[in-house]
Amino acid sequence: MELLRKSVLECPVVSLNGYEYFIHPMTDGVPVVEPALLKEVINELSGIFEFDCDLMIAPEAMGIHLAAPLSMILDIPYSIIRKRSYGIPGEVRISKTTGYSKSEMFINGVRKGMRVVVADDVISTGGTLRSIIDAVRSTGADVVGVISVFDKSPDIRELSKTLDVPIHALMRVRMNNGRVEIV
Repeated sequence: MELLRKSVLECPVVSLNGYEYFIHPMTDGVPVVEPALLKEVINELSGIFEFDCDLMIAPEAMGIHLAAPLSMILDIPYSIIRKRSYGIPGEVRISKTTGYSKSEMFINGVRKGMRVVVADDVISTGGTLRSIIDAVRSTGADVVGVISVFDKSPDIRELSKTLDVPIHALMRVRMNNGRVEIV
């Protein structure tokens, strides 16, 4: 994961209402997503977890570039958790809170009995993840795993235990005086 490591150590950090936020191609799509970096990340993610599932779901926008190539490699369908409602039957509303915002998202395509994996770019406070898992479970589907590029959470093992789902991330990072550190 040499490209990922190098890119993380060089990425800028901004403050959003007092919340330190790192700007990285895999979390924000800026400045650009280089094909070699994306390939490296997707290759690593495809081997991080046993994808014994019926569906992969990923939040808009930065989960899309993870779910699409993983779907092709692993031959698993995916659905995007959207920021707007389409109002189609079976749509599930999610109210989410992150370290810096509150909003609503919508899941389509998840049905009772499905085994679902969540793919996301970064786990920070766990607020978005908790909301997604609760929404999926409300349909009668089962979340069998979570994969992420970055773990920025206080304690991913505790979050995994609390949510009762295995969580796997490629790289653990933390903020330190306006810089990203790999832990």
